Amino acid sequence: MKINHALAMALSALSAGLLISCVKPADDNKSAEVDSQEVAKDNTATDSSVESSKESTEQIVAVDISPETQKTYLTHVAEDIVIPAYADAAKQSDLLNELAQKHCQQAPVSGAELQALRAQWLVLAQAWSSAEMINFGPATASMSNLYINYYPDERGLVHSGVADLIATNPTLTPEQLAGESAIVQGVPGLEEALFANESLNAGQCAYVISASGALSTRLKDIEKNWQQNATELLAIDKSAESDQGLNQWFNSLLSLVETMKSNAIDQPLGLSGKAKGHLPAATAGQSRAIINAKLDAINKAMTDPVLTAMLNSNDESTVANNLSTALADTTTLLAQMPEDLSAADKDDQQALYDHLTTVTRLIKRELIPALGIRVGFNSTDGD
Repeated sequence: MKINHALAMALSALSAGLLISCVKPADDNKSAEVDSQEVAKDNTATDSSVESSKESTEQIVAVDISPETQKTYLTHVAEDIVIPAYADAAKQSDLLNELAQKHCQQAPVSGAELQALRAQWLVLAQAWSSAEMINFGPATASMSNLYINYYPDERGLVHSGVADLIATNPTLTPEQLAGESAIVQGVPGLEEALFANESLNAGQCAYVISASGALSTRLKDIEKNWQQNATELLAIDKSAESDQGLNQWFNSLLSLVETMKSNAIDQPLGLSGKAKGHLPAATAGQSRAIINAKLDAINKAMTDPVLTAMLNSNDESTVANNLSTALADTTTLLAQMPEDLSAADKDDQQALYDHLTTVTRLIKRELIPALGIRVGFNSTDGD
C-alpha cells in the first residue's frame, strides 16, 4: 500500500482539486455555473440581497486603518482565532486516540463503545472543519492539509485505500502510517474505518489508534509552527504589504466559503450540473454538521468584536450588520435541514447554496472594500 511520495502528492493534488484556488473553473463547468447563476436570479430574496449589496458598494468608504490597528487586529487573529483552532483539533484527535486505546484493548469493538468512538470522531471532524478557514501557512504550504482531510475524494480512493491498508498491515503503527499516502490518513480515513462497519476487528482497531496518533502529531506540529512564527505567517509586522496581513486573512475566509459552496454543496448535490464526488462525512451521514462547523467558523471570524469595532470606527455599521444578517439566515436554514444534506428537499439545497452566494458577494462587495483591500486571485465563485 505504500506509495512513492511524489506520486502520492500528485495524485492527492489531482483528486483534491488544489488548482481550484488558483485558476478559473474548467470550460466544461462554465455552462453549469451559468445555470446556477440563472437559478439564483430566479430567487426573489437573493435578487433583493444582491441589489442591496450593489447599492451599498457604491456608498462604502474604506475605513482608515492605521498600521497599529492592523497589528493589533492581526495579533488578535493569531492568538485568539488561528492557534486555538489548531489546538482544539489536536486536542480532539488526542481524545479519539485515548478512547481508541481504551476500547480497543479487546476486539471486536461494537455497540456503545463504537458509538463513543464515532461521536468523538465527529467532534474531531468539526474541529478540523473550523481550522480549515486558515487557507495558508504550514498546513497548506507542505500539503499537510491533504493528510488531514483528503477531500474532495471524487474517485472514492479513501474507501478502497483504507481497506487495503488494513488488510495488508493489520498491526499498523503510527510511524508506519506516517509514510503512507495522504489517501489513507486523517479525518476521512478514520471515518471510513469507524463508520463502514458495525464493529471493529483487531486490524481496524490498530488503524484507528495509529491514524488518530499520526493525525495528532501532524496537528501539533502545525500548532507549534503557528505559535513560533505567527508574526511572519500573518505578516503582523508587515501589514502594509498588499498581499499579506489583512488581505491574506480575509481572502482565506472568502476562499473557504467559495470552496465549501462548490466542493461540498454544489458538485456533490448536482445543483448546477451532473453530481460529482460526495458530501463531506458522507459515510457517517453527517454532512450538515461539517458544513455547520465551517459556517460557524466564518460567522465567528466575520462577527468578531475586534473586527466589528474596526469596521465601525467611521460610524458606519451597515457592512457588519448586512454580513451578520446573511450569516444568521444561512445558519437558520441549515439548522432546519436533515443531518444528511442529500436527504434534504432540492429547493432547500438550492436555497442553502444561494444564501452562501449572498455571503460571498457581501464579503467581496462590502467587507473587502470597507477594509481597503482587494479580492485575491484565489476567488473561485464566478461572481
